[in-house]
Amino acid sequence: MIPNFIFSLTAAPATGGMDYSFIIMMVLVFVVMYFFMIRPQQKRQKQLVKFRESLKKGDKVVTAGGIYGTIKHVEDTCVSLEVDQNTSIKIDKTMVMKDMSDIAQK
Repeated sequence: MIPNFIFSLTAAPATGGMDYSFIIMMVLVFVVMYFFMIRPQQKRQKQLVKFRESLKKGDKVVTAGGIYGTIKHVEDTCVSLEVDQNTSIKIDKTMVMKDMSDIAQK
């Protein structure tokens, strides 16, 4: 007869060292998330800021609310958007999302 405490000693896992595979896996997960999620979003954000800074009179754009129009006047933080003949609205530059020439090419 073998006592039960011997089986419990032989079945116990070794806990002497640190498991480096877990740390490596977590670093790899972060790297993958950075290259597939964070970096492309930052790139799109930079392109959008560059687009908004390059707005000029006569550009056809779409706002975040889905309003199509032509830029009539550009200021530092806002633009006047002509949506129909003799009808214009003043909107914040951050609400301008797309250039109509991009949509026409697709």
